[in-house]
Amino acid sequence: MRATTIHAPFDMRVEDVPDPVVRNPGDAVVRVLRSCICGSDLWAYRGESARQPGQRIGHEFLGIVEETGAEVTGVGRGALVVAPFMWSDGVCDYCREGLTTSCEHGGFWGSVGSDGGQGEAVRVPFADATLVALPAEAASDDRLLAALLTLSDVMGTGHHAALGAGARAGVTVAVVGDGAVGLCGVLAAKRLGADRIIALGRHEARTDIARRFGATDVVAERGDAAVEAVRELTRGQGAHAVVEAVGTEQSMRTAVSITRDGGAIGFVGVPHGSGTGLDLSVMFDRNIALRGGVAPVRTYIPELLPDVLDGTIDPSPVFDLTVGLEGVPDGYKAMDERTALKVMVAN
Repeated sequence: MRATTIHAPFDMRVEDVPDPVVRNPGDAVVRVLRSCICGSDLWAYRGESARQPGQRIGHEFLGIVEETGAEVTGVGRGALVVAPFMWSDGVCDYCREGLTTSCEHGGFWGSVGSDGGQGEAVRVPFADATLVALPAEAASDDRLLAALLTLSDVMGTGHHAALGAGARAGVTVAVVGDGAVGLCGVLAAKRLGADRIIALGRHEARTDIARRFGATDVVAERGDAAVEAVRELTRGQGAHAVVEAVGTEQSMRTAVSITRDGGAIGFVGVPHGSGTGLDLSVMFDRNIALRGGVAPVRTYIPELLPDVLDGTIDPSPVFDLTVGLEGVPDGYKAMDERTALKVMVAN
């Protein structure tokens, strides 16, 4: 089959790789209908996170179950399913507590020795615990497929950040980052009832989506100017809840500076480029809480799925470019050059 591999910085290839097969009784093989490129994939693309030459890549996908192991009972051949960005066994202590990303037997698509989502098919370990069945009729609805694909990562990750920040009715939420996760953080904050949502971003096409998703205000400045602008909007106090969806030291400093005393930051931006770290005394003095990390999206899919299916939320606008599998290298280039927000791969 064909699949995306990474060989060196900026060297993405679509190559022939072995077809996935059932290896264990709990496995399933899923034929991929839709996958996508994540902002976090760009760190490997740019050489800022290590990969072995020829390693598979991609961790967001949905598709059709083609084969199952003898112990798989939850999904059958022909089922339309979505996969979270990590597999999990569903029975360990962490899984039972809802922290599926810490599963004792879990793993990440595209890690060494595993299939990546940006290919024609994927072997899924622990299929019953990992995969979530979708309505079969969604397979013929391109917009709905796009919305459902966000449940594999960015919508669940934005939700995780909004929950960590304490988004709810009666509070002001600020979102640092105008990528797909940040925009989904806006949508999640709106879903959770936030009264006011301030989106920080400089790209008009993205901030237009933020407004569509529920942002009441947009701050285009960065650094100290952004902090001043947010405080002007909040009577000098800052936001009760702040979503940090970038992962740089600067973005986290901005998040801390715009958080109201007694507020909280939900951080989900993959950390990169941090040098000196944060001064915890600032957070201590102002009673600022910090929550977040790798989002256990498998736990959130059952909660978010009904709202996607009935149109209460529609995250599909985060995809602004679609390519075929052979066009994935061009998709990486487009996202790296910021001519695309998030690229969907249609098989």
